[in-house]
Amino acid sequence: MNQGTTQGSDAINRLIQELNKLPGIGPKSAQRIAYYLMRAPQEQAIQLAEAILSIKQKIKLCATCFNVTDSDPCIICRNDRRDRSKVCVVEQPQDILAIEHTGVYNGLYHVLHGAISPTEGIGTNDVRIKELAVRLQDGVVKELILATNTNLEGEQTAMYLNQLLSPSGINITRLARGLPFGTELEYADDTTLTRALEGRQQL
Repeated sequence: MNQGTTQGSDAINRLIQELNKLPGIGPKSAQRIAYYLMRAPQEQAIQLAEAILSIKQKIKLCATCFNVTDSDPCIICRNDRRDRSKVCVVEQPQDILAIEHTGVYNGLYHVLHGAISPTEGIGTNDVRIKELAVRLQDGVVKELILATNTNLEGEQTAMYLNQLLSPSGINITRLARGLPFGTELEYADDTTLTRALEGRQQL
């Protein structure tokens, strides 16, 4: 018997196996969730299934910032009250949620969908750097805030972006060192992230 499965229904075992594939969900958690869903009202299970299908069928990438969205452009890019002279570069869409939660940033974003990592075979063409360079050509953006994660891959990406884009004359800043090295942005608390944003430094 595979780890994470149990004696009994093939349907339950299949659900446990699929849940166990999710990040952060171990065999025991997968079993608990599966049995919870089995006991839950049918309507709740159907709503969950429909929500999962919906993100696969309706969610796309914003053509401007590459955030996940169900409309293009996304709600942030089409908001006229946002400061269009600032663009904050993040690795993943969930990083935007972390920054927005602080309530201190009112500019736009650009999602790379990854970070440069030669050891994992991820090069400059594998993340959305070219799209960022094209986006900056119209001269509207005056400050580029590099909010990549404070780990080796994030630092490599930030340094590459600085070298690539600094000749354009755009003011390039980096989140302050209030974020400990190795921290992923989405897990930083609001206070630390706010200080990092407010204390961002010139590169």
